[in-house]
Amino acid sequence: MHDTPLIGPYNPDDMLAWQQGRPRTARQFLADVSCLMELLPDRPTVLNLATDRYEFLVGFAAAILRRQVTLLPQSRASQTLRRVAAGYPDSYGLTDRGNPIEGIESVPIQSGRGGNPWPREIPRVLLNQVVAIAFTSGSTGRPIPNKKTWGALTAVAHATGSRLGIKGGDRTAVVATVPHQHMFGLEASVMLPIMHGLVMHAGRPHFPADIRSTLDDVTGHWILVTTPLHLHACVTEGVSVPLGGLILSATAPLSRSLAQEAERQFRTEVHEIFGFAEAGSVAERRTVNGDQWQPLDGVRVVQDQSSCLVYAEYLPDPVHVPDRITVDARGTFIVHGREADQVNIAGHRVSLGDLNQKLLAIDGVQDGVFYLPEEESDLVTRLMAFVVAPGKTSEDIQRALRMHIDPVFLPRPLVCVPSLPRNATGKLPRESMNELAREWLEKQDHGA
Repeated sequence: MHDTPLIGPYNPDDMLAWQQGRPRTARQFLADVSCLMELLPDRPTVLNLATDRYEFLVGFAAAILRRQVTLLPQSRASQTLRRVAAGYPDSYGLTDRGNPIEGIESVPIQSGRGGNPWPREIPRVLLNQVVAIAFTSGSTGRPIPNKKTWGALTAVAHATGSRLGIKGGDRTAVVATVPHQHMFGLEASVMLPIMHGLVMHAGRPHFPADIRSTLDDVTGHWILVTTPLHLHACVTEGVSVPLGGLILSATAPLSRSLAQEAERQFRTEVHEIFGFAEAGSVAERRTVNGDQWQPLDGVRVVQDQSSCLVYAEYLPDPVHVPDRITVDARGTFIVHGREADQVNIAGHRVSLGDLNQKLLAIDGVQDGVFYLPEEESDLVTRLMAFVVAPGKTSEDIQRALRMHIDPVFLPRPLVCVPSLPRNATGKLPRESMNELAREWLEKQDHGA
């Protein structure tokens, strides 16, 4: 098989998406795609910045059928968009109506106008066609582009659905708090539903009350595609949701204690995806059952003396795993943290991820992160920490940390801040953390 259909098991009048209180059928979707195709300029690459998930999908599908590659920037920050556009000067933008991109030729996506009949055959896409370029988050440095084929995206969607027990056309609604331009968001909130005949919710609820309201709106079974940051907020606020759901989390490590509390409060299972932009989704686990990750069907993780590699038929070459992992004889593995996360201070080694988990476990800490400035910068060279803990002082948090970490890793300074500069997936881009540290040091110098 050299190609596959653009969408999975839908009848013409099956609901494919729920958009702003209105159903969008498979028939309407294909008509919208057909209409938009006629409006697209003849360019090789396109920046799809639609905030509405359905309109993003319409634009994504139209670009695929025009053999154009969709660029998926890690944020909508003007600096990020300028950098991406500079690297792909022949690109144009796809946007929501009335929301053009400054300095980039833009085409507004106007769904709901198509009236074309159901096609004789669903459009098909070559498996080896490059359809997207996803960028790494930039949490450990400069974002790196990664090409994604249609075969890779469809294989991950089918393997994830199989692992979660999804049956084609069971009308489960997929609600997501993550942006669709992110790799996990694209795979789990766009490709997963359209490959299995599910209903994709077009919105992106952010706050706990919005998540509860959105899940109340859908009928029947639901899947919440989310992050530990959003899940923690929902648990903290005691959000109640309808029965009959499943939670799928990624983008950051999910603690077993948070997963246990979420399962108890939401009366459902919490599953987690391990992956990274270079390879996409790699493995899955139900977090409360232990630390072991089970590779998705068709994926092998192989460890040798120097590195770990991911193999899959849809990957042109083996992909290096950026995390430190231990693979057992069955092929399952345990993740110990990012290689770039390791710090060595006075001969002592530790993972920043481990330090962050201990920081977040302190009573009253809502958010927090350890930060090691770059050696070549003019910043201090010892560990710092930025913490969101209303009602707590830095001295309070330092005292609590002394109970759990080696004194050599105590942050100097520990700075209490109103919020951290997390992006839409809950990650902290390195550039943003550098700027936060620089601003704090400038204030200290000015005060001195």
